[in-house]
Amino acid sequence: MYTGTAVFDLLLPGDSRSLKAKRSYVRPIVAALRRVEVSAAEVGALDLHGRAEIGVAVVSATAAHVREVLDSCERLVAARPEVELLSVRRRLYGADD
Repeated sequence: MYTGTAVFDLLLPGDSRSLKAKRSYVRPIVAALRRVEVSAAEVGALDLHGRAEIGVAVVSATAAHVREVLDSCERLVAARPEVELLSVRRRLYGADD
């Protein structure tokens, strides 16, 4: 069994000056990620209006499948025109970890 995680650090548009506006950007991204059948949630920068961190986690029988799913999640987030993807932190855990 393998598990993989990724944390996406996002820069939100200048008009996200309130937490309500921030949620209007974050919520659709999290919903789109969940359609890829991963666990997804806003995990960091919760009180910062112009930034967001979204985390995803996936479990699979093979490391290759975990990488494939995380790659598709990264492409999905990077393709969102309303946000800028600043960085991605990925981890892969195997049965021996």
